[in-house]
Amino acid sequence: MDDTMRFLPETLSFREGETVQFRVRNNGSIRHEMVLGNPSMIAEHARGMRQGMGMDHDDPNMLSLPPGEEGTLIWKFTRAGKFTFACLVPGHFEAGMKGDITVE
Repeated sequence: MDDTMRFLPETLSFREGETVQFRVRNNGSIRHEMVLGNPSMIAEHARGMRQGMGMDHDDPNMLSLPPGEEGTLIWKFTRAGKFTFACLVPGHFEAGMKGDITVE
């Protein structure tokens, strides 16, 4: 993650049943986060963040990192489909800080 409002890589593919360890580093100068979910859940969370609803970031599908820090998010993809990962700090998702996950 960095302040260009991008994740590298922006697209990922996994197999159904696969457990993935995401090692995430915030190379930016401001806080960024990585939230995994289906597209509608991500959009709902982004709306809540824009409205200042003070949403929790301690769920197992979320990782929030201050500048220069790194962390690990472990997730098991239990079903096939299309998923999204995004930074939902207000304005970041809207600036394009998101990516796509395909699970087959």
